[in-house]
Order: sequence, then C-alpha cells, then structure tokens
Amino acid sequence: MVLLATLLLACSPAPKKVRPSGVAASRNELPVLTTDSVTTLISDSGITRYRIEAPQWTVYDKTEHPYQEFKDGIYLEQFDEALKVQASLKADYAYYHEDDQIWTLRGNVHALNRKGEQFDTPELNWNQQPHRVYSDSSIIITREKSTIEGVGFDSNEEMSQYTILNPTGVFPINEEE
Repeated sequence: MVLLATLLLACSPAPKKVRPSGVAASRNELPVLTTDSVTTLISDSGITRYRIEAPQWTVYDKTEHPYQEFKDGIYLEQFDEALKVQASLKADYAYYHEDDQIWTLRGNVHALNRKGEQFDTPELNWNQQPHRVYSDSSIIITREKSTIEGVGFDSNEEMSQYTILNPTGVFPINEEE
C-alpha cells in the first residue's frame, strides 16, 4: 500500500504555477497610472476651455495598443471665454484608444451642444482625426420644440451638423399657422 501511494505521487505531474486572480502576467498589462476622483482643467492659449471629472482614470501606456479607461464614467464641460458652460458630455463609461485617437462612450450618454440640443444614446464614438462623432445605436435628440429619434448618427465634432439614419420624430403643429 505504501509502495502504491509512493508510486502514484512520484508519477503525478508537477503542480502548475497559478497566478492569483487579478494579477497581471507582465508589465504590459498593468496601468501606468490609476487616479481616483479626478477633476482637471484644460486650457488653450491661457484660457480655460474644458473641465473633466471622473471617479477613476486609468492609463495603460505599455500595452500593444495604448488606451485610457474611465470605468466609472466621465463628465466633460466646454467653456466660453467668460467660463460659461457652452456644451457638456456625460457617460457611464469611456475608453480612449490612443493610436487611433478614438473615444468610445457607453451607457447613458448625454451630450448637450452649443445650440442647447440634448443628445441621448447608449453609445457614442468620437474620432478625433476626421473630427467626427457617430453611433450605430438608437439616439434621441431633444430640441426646444421637437424631439427626433432614430438609429444611427453621424455628426461634426461640435454636434451642430448631423445626420440621423432611420429617423422618426414628434413635431408640434401650431394649428393657427
């Protein structure tokens, strides 16, 4: 019996090295920066133009395709020269792919353009190279006197000139006119 047990133990494979859950295999998988409760201001020519707030900002710069992630959401405001908010953007999750310069915003994305139009969608992408904002998801645009709904959206980055694919809408009609 002892001989059989010794034989079985001797013939069993060496134990595998197990990496604890959540531990990266290499430096390339680790973030270079993780910051909590972020509020940052961005200026242009000495004038504050943007404010970004995020519960957490994580930067992965050593991965094959470097990226930044805002797992708990992001909020952005754009200011005029008098520091009045001109436009804003909010999402439950944000991802910035550095090589392609593309932002992907997901989950309750709300954007307000300079004209006061409110854009609501589950996903929005911003490609900084051609200065385009787009989505294949459903979108609702609320204006002062109308609401437009559709699936698919393409716009300039100011969201002032846009096209909605498969649009529907509710437009109030003044019976006197």
